[in-house]
Amino acid sequence: MQINLLHHFRRIPDLTYNYRVPGTGTELIYLPMNPSFLMGELRAMGMNILIVDDSSVMRTMILKTLRMSGLSLGDVNQASNGVEGLEILSQQWIDLVILDINMPVMNGEDMMIRMREYPETRDIPVIVVSTEGSKTRIENLVKMGATFIRKPFSPEIIRDAINQKLNTGESYG
Repeated sequence: MQINLLHHFRRIPDLTYNYRVPGTGTELIYLPMNPSFLMGELRAMGMNILIVDDSSVMRTMILKTLRMSGLSLGDVNQASNGVEGLEILSQQWIDLVILDINMPVMNGEDMMIRMREYPETRDIPVIVVSTEGSKTRIENLVKMGATFIRKPFSPEIIRDAINQKLNTGESYG
């Protein structure tokens, strides 16, 4: 069985990388000789993104916006609520979560709280895309590390927020 190892690496702040051994839940730490080369390879392969929104129309719009943004996409997973989102996070390697707040079963705020409780998901960047108007709720999400984007949005706003969140260093005209 051939495994594409780069899809299972995640950058962590001190320039080391986690490697999740597929199917085992085991993680190893790796310090590459040339970290910028590996990050360039990851960007070329694309980001694995999870879109969590109860509206299938909004998930489709976000996906189309991501494709229009010029970002390099890997696998894009979708969930209609926080419970489904957490399930996907437990099974797939995700580089970024794009999350709505107001959803049935489990809302986005509760999902993010759960993500921050577990070492495997606590450092995954989150961008909240919502019509939410509660300043208190937005402040709580930002304190947990989320970037907030108000609907409606443009492809450039999503692209710039992702680049800033992931510190890709890419700049656009």
